[in-house]
Amino acid sequence: MFLNRREKQSIGPRTSPGAPPGTIVVDPEACPPEISVMAYGADEIIEKKIEDPDEVRDLVGKFPVTWIHVDGLGDASIITRLGEMFGLHPLALEDVVEMKQHTKIEQFPNNLFIVIRVPVLKGGLITQQLNIFLGSNYVITFQERRVGYLEPVRERISKSTPRTRFVNADYLAYSIIDAAIDSCFPVLEELGDLLEDVEQEILTHADAETLNRAHNIKRDLLTLRRAVWPQRDTINILLREQTPFITADTRMYLRDCYDHSIQVIDFVETFREVGSEIINLYMSRISNDLNAVMKVLTIIATIFIPLGFIAGVYGMNFDTEASPWNMPELHWYLGYPFALSIMGMTALGLLGYFRWKRWL
Repeated sequence: MFLNRREKQSIGPRTSPGAPPGTIVVDPEACPPEISVMAYGADEIIEKKIEDPDEVRDLVGKFPVTWIHVDGLGDASIITRLGEMFGLHPLALEDVVEMKQHTKIEQFPNNLFIVIRVPVLKGGLITQQLNIFLGSNYVITFQERRVGYLEPVRERISKSTPRTRFVNADYLAYSIIDAAIDSCFPVLEELGDLLEDVEQEILTHADAETLNRAHNIKRDLLTLRRAVWPQRDTINILLREQTPFITADTRMYLRDCYDHSIQVIDFVETFREVGSEIINLYMSRISNDLNAVMKVLTIIATIFIPLGFIAGVYGMNFDTEASPWNMPELHWYLGYPFALSIMGMTALGLLGYFRWKRWL
């Protein structure tokens, strides 16, 4: 379920104004790092968790591909040591811990630095930053906390599928990017189901809580839109620009990522239009309900207008013997029942007329 109160996110970098470029300042509330390594080739695979980043030195170079994955960015020393070990640029490491970067790609002498925003449902929709460093024979990934969208990639490597164990590191980077983009589809499916539920609620009974849910979904779609739009341009850069870290064979597979990013954007735009229409539907429903109430009140008032006129005429009580306009009904024994009968027939006549006009 989507809650009304969202997790508050700070705006801007954590570094103080004027700090030297490349300064790494971690979030004090960030999770402690957990490092896992997968090193594999055509005949062998090693998968383990490590405590000391120096253990990676014994694996890099011995296998065609080494994948170092870090969950949690709460220790600046580990991030710095990995950066020194693989020659990661300090500016890129600063972007890793900031966690507010948009989707982008930057090329450095030793590697490619890629940032992908991944949607996560956490009391509402937020986006988590996935940082990818692609080298000649290694891939290093950093993320704020462990999320399950990378598990299928690990499973494919463990099961030795043809397109993972026998290729280079750039295909592994493609697989990670593809998994991150595909993780948008389950989120979109849930948002679509929520939109349908809200629409049904509006058609049956509309209230302020329903409108609040519709606004929350629309805001989630806006958050998702900001995350997925730059992905298309980033994948396009990987497809078009020549770089030694991406082979021609892998570029063919990146076309599939580009197609998926286009599909995600189309779904997001469609759901945003549906969300806007649902809000308009809610406003129309409220307006129609108000009009129905006003219609009933107007009919009631219309019925009582002639009744009030009759009661007002007979309530004047003019009784002067010399007056030619004397009201004989004042002393008539059946005058009171007669007045009530006129009022009743008038009301029934109006009700019949309103029903004949289909106003009731």
